[in-house]
Amino acid sequence: MSSAVETSTDSSNIIYSYQHVISGFAAKLSPDGVKAMEKMDGFVYARPQRVYNLHTTHTPNFLGLHLNSGFWNSSNYGEGVIIGLLDTGIFNPHPSFSDYGMPPPPAKWKGTCDSFNCNNKLIGGKGFFSGNQSSSFDNLNGHGTHTSSTAAGNFVDSANVYGSDNGTATGIAPRAHLAMYRVCGENGGCFEIDILAGMDAAIEDGVDILSISLGGSSGPFYNDNIALGAYSAMEKGIFVSCSAGNSGPEHFTLSNEAPWILTVGAATVDRNVVATARLGNGEEVDGQSAYQPDHFSLELLPLVYPGMNASDFTAKYCGNSSLDNYDVKGKVVVCDMGGPGRPVPAILKGTVVKEAGGAAMILVNQDFMGYTTFALPNALPATHLSFADGEKVKSYLNSTSNPTATILLKGTVIGDPHAPAVSFFSSRGPSNASPGILKPDIIGPGVSIIAAWPFSVENRTDSKPTFNIISGTSMSCPHLSGVAALLKSAHPDWSPAAIKSAIITTSDTTNLGNNKIEDERGLPADIFTVGAGQFNPSRANDPGLVYDVAPEDYVPYLCGLGYTDKQVSLILQRNVTCSTSIQEAELNYPSFSLNLVNTTSTSRSQTYTRTVTNVGEASSSYTVEILSPDGVSVTVEPSTLSFSELNQKASYQVTFSRSTSPTNATVVQGYLKWSSSRYVVRSPIAAILNNLVV
Repeated sequence: MSSAVETSTDSSNIIYSYQHVISGFAAKLSPDGVKAMEKMDGFVYARPQRVYNLHTTHTPNFLGLHLNSGFWNSSNYGEGVIIGLLDTGIFNPHPSFSDYGMPPPPAKWKGTCDSFNCNNKLIGGKGFFSGNQSSSFDNLNGHGTHTSSTAAGNFVDSANVYGSDNGTATGIAPRAHLAMYRVCGENGGCFEIDILAGMDAAIEDGVDILSISLGGSSGPFYNDNIALGAYSAMEKGIFVSCSAGNSGPEHFTLSNEAPWILTVGAATVDRNVVATARLGNGEEVDGQSAYQPDHFSLELLPLVYPGMNASDFTAKYCGNSSLDNYDVKGKVVVCDMGGPGRPVPAILKGTVVKEAGGAAMILVNQDFMGYTTFALPNALPATHLSFADGEKVKSYLNSTSNPTATILLKGTVIGDPHAPAVSFFSSRGPSNASPGILKPDIIGPGVSIIAAWPFSVENRTDSKPTFNIISGTSMSCPHLSGVAALLKSAHPDWSPAAIKSAIITTSDTTNLGNNKIEDERGLPADIFTVGAGQFNPSRANDPGLVYDVAPEDYVPYLCGLGYTDKQVSLILQRNVTCSTSIQEAELNYPSFSLNLVNTTSTSRSQTYTRTVTNVGEASSSYTVEILSPDGVSVTVEPSTLSFSELNQKASYQVTFSRSTSPTNATVVQGYLKWSSSRYVVRSPIAAILNNLVV
């Protein structure tokens, strides 16, 4: 990619010429060609491209969205808002993309469909794959079909997988319009030049929301093309929602960290498709499986664990051909999640067991996966167990010479009090690129999400709508894209930063059991795991106050990161001179992220100014409430903010310092709240007191 003038190379080598996301082009050049271009007038920057990776019947109810009432009704289900998705393509004939009940797209819309006829739901479809327009959007990958229907799929009755989770499927913003920009291949690889081309087209076409369920490794924003494209989109009033990544549970594993992006982690919902492993000693442990046949016998069968004493340890992961030397016919087979080197896909393990003659499967977590389990559309009766319950199965195997087991299929159960709980795979902060900004911003449903799929995972041949259950931050991101569409429909004058602020400051920090949101270990999730918490759509619609950020406010922030004039100019796509700069935490963000490792109560403190805008009641007064993190002193001046009209602004200063209270904690968290008679506006506070291990 290059930001040189287009005339600096043979036009036959040019793949894309960008108009909105960057001022430049993508071209195929030899090393000598690049060196020659670098000597030409107007040359700014060039580097090789990177390849990025791809990172519901019940979730609307779980999130408090109900037909003909509340926020769904007041936002008109997202009508008039256009969500653009960068993904693998879309299976446009799916009924989730029917335009029944949909109005025509807004007059501003400029987009078209390259290889199929648009309708009033799916109003745009363009393909960008290494410079070649896609000839088909009926992708076999399914990822883009799933994310699109999650964000804004139309209502579809009798949606299920193997009969599980049967209900009416709908996206979060079912009356919003959709546009798909295919930038990824069927193998999941997404080339930077295609991502930029897709974002460029989406901006030109007139989308309101960009939903991007893909990402790469962390890096400075001037070298991150999703961050660059998202900045250009934000400048034009487009809200950008991105997946946080699937590299958890370690810290410092985030993608898509820019403060002008909403970074979304993944958590469970309160629905489990229960499958119980009954052991020969009478013990029962609950797991999950979407495949729940009526005819499976309750008779105890021989239980085997091929990896227990095998010199070939690959057998315990049940990968391709790994069971060839084991007698598993008619038995219940124990398989470990993951695999040596490249992990074996969980869904493949059941196929391997079935082809080897196994009658059923018990899939068990590795230690770091904790209590996260998936409702998988397995190829045979099975259950997926937590690490702790898997250890019970293995202990039983070691306790007897004739172990037996069976699977009890109990169907869908609603109301898990531990939901939402953050999944093990959800990437964690702090941000590498900008540790003074709290990331991820928020968590949303991303575990065992049922949504549209281009083909039947049950190998059906009828014409019924097809759905699949999959997990990832790719699934949580479009939930937030849909919520942003609802907020944009209800508040068309709100900026992207105002929408983000409303989502963050009104989020929930407790689960359905009224305890703190947990991580995959069943422990209270730290702030770099959960961000501000689980978003609450209805409260976000009426937040009281918002922290707004104008595009030009990011300039001193970027300069404060230590970027050169040239590097900041690359992000803004215009010449910038860093005449002023601010610390990261001085950006008018709705949360706080602090590094207090080298400070004491007698050394320097950190003081930051925040400005809030009144979007609640015209005449209102707010009083501050502080829950200081352990070992941190927090003071706010003034302690009261008063407003006499809507859109009025008020500022306050908050000072952080190490307190005299001793603590050995590495990461501590708290919050400050502005409360009126009607509203509570909460800003989470994260502080690092001792060095985290990367």
